[in-house]
Amino acid sequence: MEIVSKADGGKAGPRRRLGQGWATAALLTPAYGWLLLAVFLPLCAMLFFSFLKSSPVPGRALVYTVDNYLAFIKRPYLFNVAWTSIQIGLWTTGLCALIGLPAAIALARATAGRSRHILFLLIILPFWTNGLVRVFSWTMVLREGGILDYALHWIVPAGPSVSLLYSFPAIIIGLVHAYLPYMILTCYLSATAIEDSTIEAARSLGARTPVVFWKILLPLCMPGLISGSILIFVPVIGSFMEPRILGGRIGVTMGTVIEDQFTAAFNWPLGAALSFTMLAVVLLIFAVSSRVLSGRAATP
Repeated sequence: MEIVSKADGGKAGPRRRLGQGWATAALLTPAYGWLLLAVFLPLCAMLFFSFLKSSPVPGRALVYTVDNYLAFIKRPYLFNVAWTSIQIGLWTTGLCALIGLPAAIALARATAGRSRHILFLLIILPFWTNGLVRVFSWTMVLREGGILDYALHWIVPAGPSVSLLYSFPAIIIGLVHAYLPYMILTCYLSATAIEDSTIEAARSLGARTPVVFWKILLPLCMPGLISGSILIFVPVIGSFMEPRILGGRIGVTMGTVIEDQFTAAFNWPLGAALSFTMLAVVLLIFAVSSRVLSGRAATP
């Protein structure tokens, strides 16, 4: 009987693992099926469009070309547009890091209970606001005669009128407002993983607050800081709503150029090629950042 039970146990193990594998596949199939329909199929269609010479029109023969991927060579102004997008991404990511990291550390180490829940609610509040409403509300603040101008005149009645609307700082302000929660939340996850004993040990050895921050908090929060930077930089360089509304004529970015190719110029192949060029930049950023994160994880 013992021999039979051992034999049954040996067969039950593979059967159990096979059953778990089928159960896992059944649970993952809806999610991956939805990703296939909503992400990969549109990407495949966009990839097909990017190799066309002109937009597909019924009754017109399809002509294939790779000239759309040479747009940066044939249209040098795109380099300036791309550099503007990168500048916006760097400024937005940097300001979100400067504001979000201290806020996340304070939220993780100086709050508890109901106060922490209230602060969390205030942090994620922009996610509950429609994007257009959020951007147009900033136009009411930054325009001449707006809330900011009124407040400055209330403090300095004889001061000149102030208008930040349709400027580079206005774009940055709108993007920081939209993406700052990503930085706070990712850094908060890293900050909550820091043991209190680590901070207490540093203070018992005579480390002051700046030393504790630079030597302990900042290195241990670096994974969250890098993750938040990726989550912010990648969509910001392709954003078009904030630059178009808050930047006006100077808000020409890769996102607005791609949008114009699809909506105004009806040049789907060029818009698709520019989109895949941006996608290549995004994948490169992910590859570099993943190596940095894996290297930090391997460091004892």
